[in-house]
Amino acid sequence: MAQLFLGLGEFFTPMKITLLILLLASIFFMRGKVRSDLVALCALLALMLTNILTPSEALSGFSNSVVIMMVGLFVVGGGIFRTGLAKMISSKILSLAGSSETRLFVLVMIVTASIGAFVSNTGTVAVMIPIVVSMAAQANISSRRLLMPLAFASSMGILTLISTPPNMVIQEKLIEYDFEPLAFFDFTPVGLIALSVGIVLLYFLSKWFLSSDESSSAKDKQGKSLDDLIKEYNISQTLYVLHIEEKSPIAGFTLKELKIASIYNINISKISRLVKPSRLSRPTISEEMAGPNTMVNVGDRLYCTGKKEDIERFAQEAGLTIKDTAAKEEGSFSDFQNIGVAEVFIMPSSRLINRRISDTNFREEYNVNIIGIQHNNKYMTDDFQNMKLQSGDALLIQGTWDKIASIGKTRQNDLVLVGQPLEEAKKVTLDNKAPIAATIMIFMVLAMVLNIVPAVTAVMIAAVLMVVTGCLRNMEEAYNNINWESVVLIAAMMPMSLAFEKTGAAALISEGLVNNLGQYGEYALLAGIYFGTSILTMFISNTATAVLFAPIAMSAALGMGCEPYPFLFAVTVAASMCFASPFSTPPNALVMSAGKYTFMDYVKVGLPLQIIMGIVMIFVLPLLFPFHKAV
Repeated sequence: MAQLFLGLGEFFTPMKITLLILLLASIFFMRGKVRSDLVALCALLALMLTNILTPSEALSGFSNSVVIMMVGLFVVGGGIFRTGLAKMISSKILSLAGSSETRLFVLVMIVTASIGAFVSNTGTVAVMIPIVVSMAAQANISSRRLLMPLAFASSMGILTLISTPPNMVIQEKLIEYDFEPLAFFDFTPVGLIALSVGIVLLYFLSKWFLSSDESSSAKDKQGKSLDDLIKEYNISQTLYVLHIEEKSPIAGFTLKELKIASIYNINISKISRLVKPSRLSRPTISEEMAGPNTMVNVGDRLYCTGKKEDIERFAQEAGLTIKDTAAKEEGSFSDFQNIGVAEVFIMPSSRLINRRISDTNFREEYNVNIIGIQHNNKYMTDDFQNMKLQSGDALLIQGTWDKIASIGKTRQNDLVLVGQPLEEAKKVTLDNKAPIAATIMIFMVLAMVLNIVPAVTAVMIAAVLMVVTGCLRNMEEAYNNINWESVVLIAAMMPMSLAFEKTGAAALISEGLVNNLGQYGEYALLAGIYFGTSILTMFISNTATAVLFAPIAMSAALGMGCEPYPFLFAVTVAASMCFASPFSTPPNALVMSAGKYTFMDYVKVGLPLQIIMGIVMIFVLPLLFPFHKAV
């Protein structure tokens, strides 16, 4: 027995255990059934329990300057989005495009990449989607041609040190090995080349593969009106108006007390009632969005959505008269003045993901009603209360215009407001705090460029100032803008990189690359590192991939006697520019439903772009960052 355990101990070396833990974590990352941050934490615990890492080593990621900078940048970005600064800048610049399709396409990519260079690319795309949809409608262009390039451009904006987490990962690795750290704009030449290649390729790829059919093209040309949304979700066939008669047993009760939704599976969206006139005025009809505390009175009209048989059963038992479907009578949804209808998409980082609609308290938290859902390209207006929300799902919501607008402005971590009427989507809201947010961001960038204080210090000062100056209302709003899943993911995966180096796994892989590819020269080794990173990023987080490949690239470069810069840049570029899958980056997933793309659309457009971008970078990176120092 002792010999058996001894044999197992010799077989399960620390290196093999580390690789096994990484393999299992990668499988869970790829399946996507378990949250990525939970997978990373479980992998971290496994490294601790197997004594590969000490507790202090395992927890070192949570105090790492890269992680702290990420937290601060989320807060700074939240202030920029919250004040409307990003929306103002992007809409003003995009307005220069006019009705020219080519000019609009180029400007969408340039503006997105430029904003993404300083703030979260996911947040950038969330802000840009409604603006781009509106601009496409004005220019009579299908938004399908612009939304995928929009997402890809956000990843191409690797113009600065803070544009993407992989940039900060390779910076940390250079500092760790006592190499000269990269300056704030050292990434700019690489980003400009990537953006130029992307604009040229995507202009033709989007024309060839993202042309819309006639129906969607026509809809895009007109923009989504309220009537468009009603027809798209087929609301007219499920919307009924019920009249409260004098002897109705439900008169005098609130909707919360009646529990109509749970008993009859009916959603009441609006109540209209006759307002008693004074002697000098005519009778008027007031509209009120249905809420839990809304009182039902005799003479009211209830606007309900649901199946015909459920509506009829409710009407019979409650003593109500079915007037007609709202689409056939005056006062339908499209005639509402104070209460409107809009469409929102679930963000990849939303707190609502995997929660049942009935458990989200949507009406209480957002002050709007859900009257329809688009899930897996299927539209539903009934029996959706028990559905679990997923990233990219679209919700048709109804509420007052000010409540709908507040969602688009303050809930960008959870929801993206897309399907507003064209006139509403074109509005740019600019708070009086926008100049303050702009000033804070400019000083943060200057402090980092001029190296006045360490980068992490500049970011933290800017984050605190966003709260102190009121660009964010309070600390709670600042915390809500932080994508904790991403923060925990990178903090938990960084010690995996340490385990790779500690057990010799990184050296083993880098030696394999050097021995097998290094014999063919530096370019072959660079290609191996680039495409190895690129392939892995298709299945797991780009940040996690960068964390794993950075030490491998460093060891391989040192093993070949080369400067590490081109190899580390290969890691960050390959990790950032993954286009062949809708699930490789949050922006890719975010535009999937908005543009009604299929998985194959990403393969047809993104895969050629990803391969050609890699080939270009393999030849360009050594020109910008030579393999060997000039003598």
